[in-house]
Amino acid sequence: MADPLGLRPEERAEFEAVLHLALNTPDVRSALHADPTGQAAPRLRIRALADTDRITAAAYSEYRTYLTCLALNASTEETTPRRPAGAGLVAALVALTPPVAASSAAVLLVLSYLLQLTDAPGTLPGSLVTAGWILALIAAVSTLIALAALLGTAIRGRGASAHTARLEQARLDWQQALLERGMLPHLRRYLGEDLHLGSAPPTTPSPGTGIADAKSGPPFTG
Repeated sequence: MADPLGLRPEERAEFEAVLHLALNTPDVRSALHADPTGQAAPRLRIRALADTDRITAAAYSEYRTYLTCLALNASTEETTPRRPAGAGLVAALVALTPPVAASSAAVLLVLSYLLQLTDAPGTLPGSLVTAGWILALIAAVSTLIALAALLGTAIRGRGASAHTARLEQARLDWQQALLERGMLPHLRRYLGEDLHLGSAPPTTPSPGTGIADAKSGPPFTG
């Protein structure tokens, strides 16, 4: 960003959502209703949008943390290897090889021992035993490979979910700071300067006002 305090275009909608929430806090809403012209709310909204940079500067630290988490999340997604075109077929083979090889090994070993019990001539019983043990070894190795693949997938999924959780928490922290330290103080100051309104509304935050537990206003866009 050229201006370190300016919002990216992607966060403009979230800024307006915080503005909507601030306009619907009890003290601000009651002051707006006291305007006999009914134009206080549009004026207040226009002034807040015009002073976006000044308002967001109050939550600059949280916004910088949010951008850092956003960049980290994006770099993690870029470094995650993409699945090749034949990855689905390979995964299917890895999953199917252990049971197929194990069942084939069991059949060959049972058949070879039955032939040995019947004193079958030739080398067939011995060949079946060798083939059966080879298939048993293949089943064991492929089972280990499948377990390793599942473990790797679980670790990558856990890492991705942790990055996502940190990013969401950073977004909520920024929105909360933007509301409490930026938006509400500016709106109350604007109200105190508005000649169409009486005395300025109280400057202490309204109880229960927050991003996570707000009851009014549209949800924030992610």
